[in-house]
Amino acid sequence: MKFDIETLFRAIDDKREELVSLTQELVRIPTINPPGECYQDCARYIGERLEKRGFTIEYVRATGAIGDSDRYPRTNVIARWEGAASGPTVHFNSHIDVVEVGAGWSFDPFAAEIHDGKIYGRGTCDMKGGLATSIIAVEAHIEQCPSLAGSLEISGTADEESGGYGGVAYLAERGYFSKPRVDHVIIPEPLNKDRICLGHRGVWWAELITSGRMAHGSMPFLGDCAVRHMGAVIDAFENKLFPQLRQKHTTMPVVPDGAKESTLNINSLHGGQGEGFDGLPAPLVPDSCRMVIDRRFLIEEDLAEVKAEVEKILVDLKSERPNFNYELRDLFEVVPSMTAQDAPVVQAVEQGIKQVLQRNPEFVVSPGTYDQKHIDRIGQLHDCIAYGPGILELAHQSDEYVVIDDMVDAAKVMASASYNLLGGAQA
Repeated sequence: MKFDIETLFRAIDDKREELVSLTQELVRIPTINPPGECYQDCARYIGERLEKRGFTIEYVRATGAIGDSDRYPRTNVIARWEGAASGPTVHFNSHIDVVEVGAGWSFDPFAAEIHDGKIYGRGTCDMKGGLATSIIAVEAHIEQCPSLAGSLEISGTADEESGGYGGVAYLAERGYFSKPRVDHVIIPEPLNKDRICLGHRGVWWAELITSGRMAHGSMPFLGDCAVRHMGAVIDAFENKLFPQLRQKHTTMPVVPDGAKESTLNINSLHGGQGEGFDGLPAPLVPDSCRMVIDRRFLIEEDLAEVKAEVEKILVDLKSERPNFNYELRDLFEVVPSMTAQDAPVVQAVEQGIKQVLQRNPEFVVSPGTYDQKHIDRIGQLHDCIAYGPGILELAHQSDEYVVIDDMVDAAKVMASASYNLLGGAQA
């Protein structure tokens, strides 16, 4: 009998309450990163559920990765369901970590309360709602097409919020995101249910330290203030670099519009004596000042040129400003990534959006990086996109939420995409 995709969609509608409950249970596991709390609990919860449904389960600890310790192990879970015949593999990858709670909440951030058709809580949008959606989509696909040709995988991975090195990067280095094991990857990041995210801008994080000479605060002329030197750097950024960056624009479909320009954010600034005590500070001229910069760049830019722009400012200051000394150290760098719009995974998700939402998708690029960077760069697997429920602007906000109707629609899109990527064939 010919398969009817509407049967699959009705099966997902029937799983609506299960989808809600699963999302709530995941949100109630407070996997806050840093430091990386409850990773093992969350991974085991996912693994035990899927093992009961016939999946082969692997737990992989990223031993030795940044942040990994016996107290906070970087535990990842990979679940694989083998079809009745050989064929391609579709992999749904979600990170299990969430950012700190922060202030300003109207709801308990880990209670996963439901109000007006929305589930509230830290990680509902980014991205446990997407994780739960992919699980329900895959389970429905298997139930309706038990003899499919190919394989389906679901992973819950660590540390995406801090670079992904204890999660997808670690797994990619060990072949979990490369052919022949995996052919297509969908990452359920919250980009809105009618968008397909093709990739992301590039990023360069760096640490800049200016140095000076300590002296008594009543006689600053006997010292050399490192904070003043850093002030000269900030002034040069304001008057030279920021205007230059505003002139750079991309053809990448980056959202929101402000991210179509190159940007630089001063992530942190620390100079002089440390804080955290109640008394008065000692009268000292600071001999060190540290800045961390977060530079986001476009596919039209070269990473070496991005770094050279900052280096030129520092070299010029050294020649212009007496006693200006600095150190510049790379912390993190990723080049831009963008999957071709005619790639199989893009076309499959596009077809699903048209079927479910009755409209054409919007193709976008993320302003920030996510784990596609490791799948692309380390795994050399380029058939990878982000698609998931959730409103992008709610990520990391107080009163974060995910709309239940959006999760149901996104689950149908995911199930349609996986069905089409596996050829719609049954053994």
